[in-house]
Amino acid sequence: MKLMRILLAAILGAACVSDVSAQENPGAKTVKAIRFGKLWDGKGKLWTSAIVIVEGDRIRNVTTDASAIPPGAEVIDLSKYTGLPGLIDVHTHMTMYTDETPGEPMLKQLTSNPPAVEVFLARKGAMRTLEAGVTTVRDLGADQYMDIAMRDLINRGEMIGPRMFVCGYGLYITNTPYKPGLNAPAGGIADGVPEVLKSVRQQIAAGVDVIKMYASTGTDDDVTGSQTYNYDEIKAAVDAAHKFGKKIAIHSYGPDGARDAVRAGTDSLEHATDMDDATIQEMVKRGTFYVPTIDHNRYYVDNGDKIGYAPGYKEKLQAFIPRNLETARKAFKAGVKFAMGSDAIYTMFGQNTRELGWFVKAGMTPEQALHTATTNAAELLGKEGELGAVAPGYFADLVAVDGDPLADVNVVLTNVKWVMKGGSVTIDKPRTTTAH
Repeated sequence: MKLMRILLAAILGAACVSDVSAQENPGAKTVKAIRFGKLWDGKGKLWTSAIVIVEGDRIRNVTTDASAIPPGAEVIDLSKYTGLPGLIDVHTHMTMYTDETPGEPMLKQLTSNPPAVEVFLARKGAMRTLEAGVTTVRDLGADQYMDIAMRDLINRGEMIGPRMFVCGYGLYITNTPYKPGLNAPAGGIADGVPEVLKSVRQQIAAGVDVIKMYASTGTDDDVTGSQTYNYDEIKAAVDAAHKFGKKIAIHSYGPDGARDAVRAGTDSLEHATDMDDATIQEMVKRGTFYVPTIDHNRYYVDNGDKIGYAPGYKEKLQAFIPRNLETARKAFKAGVKFAMGSDAIYTMFGQNTRELGWFVKAGMTPEQALHTATTNAAELLGKEGELGAVAPGYFADLVAVDGDPLADVNVVLTNVKWVMKGGSVTIDKPRTTTAH
């Protein structure tokens, strides 16, 4: 016992010396200087020969003066590449990851995996998301609070993945038949204003960052958009979320749920197609964010057989995509604010930024499209002072791409070479380091 106490004292003493040393020389091992040939900072400036000084998980300085690099800093030479802020995907389903197991539909994999297995498998999708240059996501729907577990594991450093803002259970109307006997209530089901209020409060109590509500039918190979919640129910959810200081995202494939969601004051509208001019103008007036998620239906067309959709899904989805794109084009022309959301699920992780290509088709310049995944998305999250730009005080989320993304947005889709999240390099293909 005495020997153990001596050993423990020695260990604690060494730890104290280490702590004192770190305090005497703060940032000695955490200061990095990243050199970019070009840097689009998200705030309207394109830098040439930029140097980003990073200390810990934050950006200390952005400069072109090499003499500003602190002595002893680790220099990362990415001068062959263009730097961007870490990208933000505001509509994912990170815990709903599946592999392409031959002969086993992806839908069946999701329903057969226990929660612990699903969270463990989700690390693969998380890495693929980082590889796409996406360092932050807003995750809009998971079962059994797996999203909260995944968020917290990432924040604790136990899992590598993007920074997550999660909603727990999305709210939806009863959609199962009565079953005799004792049945535990399913998470998220809420009918009528009192139940909507209760469900919002349950998500808040669980520790979510944002509230999600399904105000219409439509998901996977179902492209119907029938309104499911009335205005009073939607308004109750919006007001309750805002009372607790949370933002709310409302799903509506069709125009009716979208109209009432916007009137009720939703912070973002997901998917909505065929919106009328009055709804679009109301979105402009209120500053409602539109997250059209056009590309996820392309993904379903390409992978429906593997997912396990019923015959006829391709025709339905292929008819829906042009309507979705046309609504986005109308909304953008009218001045609606957009945020990039992929609706990534199954094996779509890593394809998150393909939505930017659709935004360019809808009339945006590449730079305007990039804003949807940086400054606009950060504003939607309420993190415009910390995310979505390369500036002092912001999180050190940086991406290097090969090419000029302001001339061709496809550079972002296909040529990500290096990614830093919170000061840590997570994806590193060309990295060259030197001592300064």
